[in-house]
Amino acid sequence: MAVDFETLDMMIMEVEERMGKSLDVLKADVLQIRAGRANPHILDKIQVEAYGAMSPINQIGNISVSDGQCLVISPWDKSLLKSVEKAIQLSNIGINPTNDGNVIRLVFPMLTDERRREIVKQVKKMGEDGKVALRNIRRDGLESFKKLKTAKEITEDQFSDYESQIEKLTSKMVEAVDKVIGDKEKELLTV
Repeated sequence: MAVDFETLDMMIMEVEERMGKSLDVLKADVLQIRAGRANPHILDKIQVEAYGAMSPINQIGNISVSDGQCLVISPWDKSLLKSVEKAIQLSNIGINPTNDGNVIRLVFPMLTDERRREIVKQVKKMGEDGKVALRNIRRDGLESFKKLKTAKEITEDQFSDYESQIEKLTSKMVEAVDKVIGDKEKELLTV
């Protein structure tokens, strides 16, 4: 019994969606890496205990960049200053917060050339891990189509067409990974 085209197209869309999610995770992870400049995204994963519940730091106050090297966190409720300071210290972002009673400042030190190169290596490894994830998704997608071909539910030509679509999609996503990594590398190496 042949499989209808709608089901086959849904299978391709599922592969594309999984690859897209993998790329989004990589982009989010790369945003977390500091490049020697104040970047509010470094705080994205930090949770602060506020009013008996854990809340993302960006939901309890304003985060602004005062100059290229300093982030200023202004909680809407000044009683949360100690909680915010503690959460930042526990997060291991490598920057000590200073609390002046009104706001918390995070001063980003300039990165040394050696440290920049270490971070570039780390970013490249993240890119390779992202590509491995894409290849695993490609493999899973191709396996699904091979099973259908083996069961004679799709023809050899249909299999070749869908295999080609998955390969094109994988190539496009690998290029996107390379662009994300290249942009971050350029940002890191720019003094």
